[in-house]
Amino acid sequence: MSVEDINNCQIQEWYPNFKSVSIRTLIHELPEPFVEYLDDSGSLHLPISIMNKDALPKRMPIPEDSEDFVTDELSDDEADIPSSPPSFPDLEIEIESSIASLGGAVFPKLNWSAPKDAAWINSSGNLRCTNFSEIALLLKSSDSIFHDLSHAYDCCKDKTSSRPSKFYLALRKWYPSLKPEMEFRCFVHHNLLIGVSQREVTTFYPSLIDMKNDLKASIEEFFAENLQGKFSSESYTCDVYVTKDRRVKLLDFNPWCSSTLPLLFSWEELAAKEALEMFEFRIIESPHGIRPGLKTAVPYDYLDTSSGSGWDQFFRRFEELQSPSVEV
Repeated sequence: MSVEDINNCQIQEWYPNFKSVSIRTLIHELPEPFVEYLDDSGSLHLPISIMNKDALPKRMPIPEDSEDFVTDELSDDEADIPSSPPSFPDLEIEIESSIASLGGAVFPKLNWSAPKDAAWINSSGNLRCTNFSEIALLLKSSDSIFHDLSHAYDCCKDKTSSRPSKFYLALRKWYPSLKPEMEFRCFVHHNLLIGVSQREVTTFYPSLIDMKNDLKASIEEFFAENLQGKFSSESYTCDVYVTKDRRVKLLDFNPWCSSTLPLLFSWEELAAKEALEMFEFRIIESPHGIRPGLKTAVPYDYLDTSSGSGWDQFFRRFEELQSPSVEV
């Protein structure tokens, strides 16, 4: 994998050429101070919104809580004045304008990645954003975005830098009707489509079984007419979405390397398939085929309901409160 192949998958590079078969997107070049803010793991502040739009609900301070932190004397460390939250007014104004022009809701991504692994922290539980603060929260919380910022070229044999010279924020129109089971990842090697996988592999969708042949034919036709030989690299992956009337929309391009999830394939399998003419179309065909451990994107404590876990204690306490008291 070369740096050129990685760069070809940046959305600001490919979107202008495939705009007609993709979803509506507006792209902003990010100022370097905002990039530095995202890359600073020591900064926990969200930017101050000049429009007073916050990503998280405000909490009213409780006097009793504050008293616990009152001390007569401050150490040198305690006396340090905390850094003030950053502010990016010009960028916020531009992004708010784009959000409005895209219908009031978007999902964000940087040059390569969307912050899917941080969706759990958003108030909506997904990537839907309605203001600049929500976008900043997702980008700041995402390991995928951090990879874009500092490790995008790690798998390149001709790597000379750890990051591109500029970063871009793509705002993509939010479609609430999109179904996760209708998104698929295509694997292309030497301009040949060699495999297609269901994109969301943590759930079994019975409806896909009856549609399998039609979906395969629709994606194959879309690839032949719109992608084959037209993308800048010969080997890559791309994500597509199939609408209810079997139209196919291009969502993204990803590099042909280990940083891209092979989903229901393995990279070893894909390398062995490169000489085959017929591509394989894989979906989860039973509940036993789901991949629950693949990119859950949620902290373990959020999912753990085993005995003694935080959720177990919460549910026990809730049951105690709901149980009627017994009078003796």
